[in-house]
Amino acid sequence: MKNERQSQLPTSAIAGQLRWRQPRNPSSYRGEGETVSASNFAHDEHGVIRVLSGATYADAFGNQWLRYRRTQLDSASGMPISLTRLKRCLGDEIWGTLPNVRVLEAGCGAGRFTEVLLSEGAHVVSVDLSEAVVANATNFPVDDRHLVVRADITDLPWEPGQFDVVVCLGVVQHTPDPRRTIAALAQHVRPGGWLVVDQYTDDKVGTYSLKPLYRAIIKRLPARWTLSLVQRLTHVLIPLHASCARNRLAWFALTRVSPLITYHRDIREFTDVQQFEWACLDSHDALTDWYKHPTNEAGMTDNLRNGGLSEIQVWSDGIGIEGRATLRTPVR
Repeated sequence: MKNERQSQLPTSAIAGQLRWRQPRNPSSYRGEGETVSASNFAHDEHGVIRVLSGATYADAFGNQWLRYRRTQLDSASGMPISLTRLKRCLGDEIWGTLPNVRVLEAGCGAGRFTEVLLSEGAHVVSVDLSEAVVANATNFPVDDRHLVVRADITDLPWEPGQFDVVVCLGVVQHTPDPRRTIAALAQHVRPGGWLVVDQYTDDKVGTYSLKPLYRAIIKRLPARWTLSLVQRLTHVLIPLHASCARNRLAWFALTRVSPLITYHRDIREFTDVQQFEWACLDSHDALTDWYKHPTNEAGMTDNLRNGGLSEIQVWSDGIGIEGRATLRTPVR
């Protein structure tokens, strides 16, 4: 009965094409001294391969993506917000190669970039540390071009050098050690492939506002409480944000003392519902992340070089610093 149930689960051809290995700290590994494959790990009803299970420092992120799983998809917003960001980070050279290449999406969330990558014809392996994998697999079901895995992006269950492109957007700053994270991801780039990342800068972490104080309190609350708390704060404060949006001085003062991140000035095309949902998502994200490591262009360049990468390109845009680099020789 168990084998029959497993045979009915969604599967991806990508799983059979990858060379698997046993990670250092798997939660669901079965088997000893045998060739490792996807079948050595637990699968759920969505077809998600669960290398890890249980609580992690990213649980709050998982809750927000499960609640607002479609909010940041371009197909839901009606605007090419994710497409524009991803295309800028990849650059024209990589963008033009996406059809049929294998992409590792490290820190996939609910799939705002998964949607774009799949629509461009890529074969995508979406990985997240949190239960966001369920939101991702619900939005974009597992099939022959899409595999979803719950795992630690610094301890992935594959042998090195198997991906044409490794994309990690909106994630590195939230990991315990960004330098180690970038080096670990670089291991999975095949020779001639690319690593594409971004990371906060100091001006994106609320240096001159009260947000770090709010975050110090809220991130220590149980993950099951934090989203409802931020939703209530948003209900109370978002009308004030809306009323101050056209007054530059009032907006500046409000954003120094309010815990919210809102888009009344940046994306005025949003409906009231979109303004609320994006505010809930990004405010919760900013107030509950256990780690928040900013960088600068020199720091990003150094971390990419430390990963054994070359042809490094780094610039300021988006959430802070964006960068890409290629692997010309295998990382040892």
